Amino acid sequence: MNKNLIALAVAAATFSGAASAATVYSDDTSSLAIGGRVEARALLSENAKTQVSQDDYKTYNEYHQALVNQKTSNDVTDISRVRINIDAKTKIADGVQGIGFFEREFKADNSNDENRYMYAGVNSDKYGQIVYGKADGSLGMLTDFTDIMAYAGSVVGGSKLAVADRTTNNLSYVGTFNNLTFKANYVFDGAAYNNDGKKTDQSGFSTAAKYTVGDTGLALGVGYAQQKDQTAINDAVNQTSKQTFAVASYTVGDLYFGGLYKYGHRDATNLINGDLTDSQGYEFAAAYTMGKTVFTTTYGFMKDERNTSGAYDELANALSVDGTYYFNSNFRTYASYTFNMLDKNKVGKVAASDQVVLGARYDF
Repeated sequence: MNKNLIALAVAAATFSGAASAATVYSDDTSSLAIGGRVEARALLSENAKTQVSQDDYKTYNEYHQALVNQKTSNDVTDISRVRINIDAKTKIADGVQGIGFFEREFKADNSNDENRYMYAGVNSDKYGQIVYGKADGSLGMLTDFTDIMAYAGSVVGGSKLAVADRTTNNLSYVGTFNNLTFKANYVFDGAAYNNDGKKTDQSGFSTAAKYTVGDTGLALGVGYAQQKDQTAINDAVNQTSKQTFAVASYTVGDLYFGGLYKYGHRDATNLINGDLTDSQGYEFAAAYTMGKTVFTTTYGFMKDERNTSGAYDELANALSVDGTYYFNSNFRTYASYTFNMLDKNKVGKVAASDQVVLGARYDF
């Protein structure tokens, strides 16, 4: 039971409801399953009483000062959500299936509803899976090493490039060969243009490999992503960004430990002056299972590697802890707290706010 709960905690970032999806149709060649989750979440954090927009100020320094002086209050925000997915498969040859997957997320603020996944392709039991549509990039397999919290996300892993994350116009491959899993994806130039006729999307590729070292409990991974922003930050055109990730994890008994390191080239923005910059970050995660309760914690830090202006160089600095109680495989409750250690006198109260979240989640 304990090892199963650890596996659930570590796999928190994978497809929602995948473990409990219900097969609603099945014959000798085809199947259709429906799954998802209903998740009630209440977030207590510092919120802006008055909105500050960078467009209202002539310089970034004026905008930054307005952020620091912004009036705020502690409020509870309803961030509840529902995810529903459809997973379809049909046999097209021995050991080969045609597949399709769709997932939609509905939020308490329905203006943020989105299609999370929408892809179809071919899966081979021997050679792996290739799909096209809105699908995962390759680096998510690595950031899952530390993205294990019930609520709080990976502050370093969450900074991965768009082409390495879940995105559209994406041709993606994944294959597992014994203890080695390999992923690669390519995101094509899109058909999005601004009023000047310039492209406004991203294109590029990412690739990653993960290796499980026998039955030792040790897993290792490495990945790389490169992206061209057609109209990038500060109106730079055809800007190329790059990222390299390295990860490791170790599982022993009821304990899980994970670590992540990232180096990025022109992939981040300084929080004070808005400069496009290189970044470097690291993150550590741990999970412990005690009966039906899983305790997790993550610490992540990321900084501006090319800060030449003397501005504040921290991009992220946070410690998160939470506890999750699994009543069974379908229903859990959790409490989460994030200690945000950014300097509020530099980035403003909202960006430096701590967060408390209480949640209840039903998977189906």
